[in-house]
Amino acid sequence: MRPFLLPLALLAATPALAQNRVGIPMGEKDTSRPIGQSTVTQPAATVIVEPVAMMIAAFDSDGDARVTRAEFDAGLRRSFDSMNPRDGALSYIGFSDWSERWLGDRNTLPSPFETDADGDNKITFAELAARFDLLFKRFDADKDGVLSRRELVTIRPQMPPPNYRGDGKRRKR
Repeated sequence: MRPFLLPLALLAATPALAQNRVGIPMGEKDTSRPIGQSTVTQPAATVIVEPVAMMIAAFDSDGDARVTRAEFDAGLRRSFDSMNPRDGALSYIGFSDWSERWLGDRNTLPSPFETDADGDNKITFAELAARFDLLFKRFDADKDGVLSRRELVTIRPQMPPPNYRGDGKRRKR
């Protein structure tokens, strides 16, 4: 029975081996490679969002793509209360759990060390609100008391690839 399986496996693999892979056309300066192989490095993102900015954007309760100070305060309170703080405060581990849930990772900013203003190893809502007040002020670029999506994203210039010479040609490695 085994001698029969090898030819069957080779027959099944033949279409995949026989494919003539063609690169996706990229214009006159075609730098594409056949499908299934690595392609030219993707350029770095020019629009980035801090995890805390994504959280703040989610505080928009009326769907107008703007976060008022009232929405901000209510959203922050909701996020804090969702962690069922014991005695009105989160331990550093509780803060890490909050950070993972609301910011996407335990190691995002603000850190518990910069949030715990009195250094008692607990974070109260007042301490969290004070830290987030600084963030609100930083993001509110036009100082109108409302955070727009434009204020919550960061635009950074497009960086040339690491092997770019500046004359349109690539440096050889």
